[in-house]
Amino acid sequence: ANVHVGLIFVFLTVFQSYSITAFAFSPHFRSVRNSRSAKRKTIGKMATANDFSGGDPSLILTTNVDLGDQKLNIMKECSKAIAKNLNKPESYVAVSITDNASVIFGGTDEPAALGCLYSIGALNMENNGGLTKDVTELLEPFGLPKDRIYINFFDIARENCGWNKRTFAG
Repeated sequence: ANVHVGLIFVFLTVFQSYSITAFAFSPHFRSVRNSRSAKRKTIGKMATANDFSGGDPSLILTTNVDLGDQKLNIMKECSKAIAKNLNKPESYVAVSITDNASVIFGGTDEPAALGCLYSIGALNMENNGGLTKDVTELLEPFGLPKDRIYINFFDIARENCGWNKRTFAG
């Protein structure tokens, strides 16, 4: 009940000790929220969850709409919007979009999108609002209503984001 379904992709693996590990590619488990390192939380008597999220800044977006041959263009425009709104070099921005996914929002499978934006700092009401507006405007032409798009923002610590064989903390 405390687990937000969001963009969780769960793969169950049974180990020799008969424990089950769920690998979740989204930070919607309370104990790992705002964390970038792979952490574990028990989600059942024999299950644990691992959080693996993107770089700084990174947007991971999932939608049930087919973006067709415009998907790469939308990713590039999202990258520019992230750099602009967060005042970060676009050379560090990462964007991943999964379209044609199984997504429900408000109990229906009508067009919807769920996103997670991770950043080392630069997250605040103004920046988050500007980025939400820009991403929403990029998705609306594909039939995604503005009231069926969630973007969650996660401020991460420098030591919890690895890149180029080290973390941003050194």
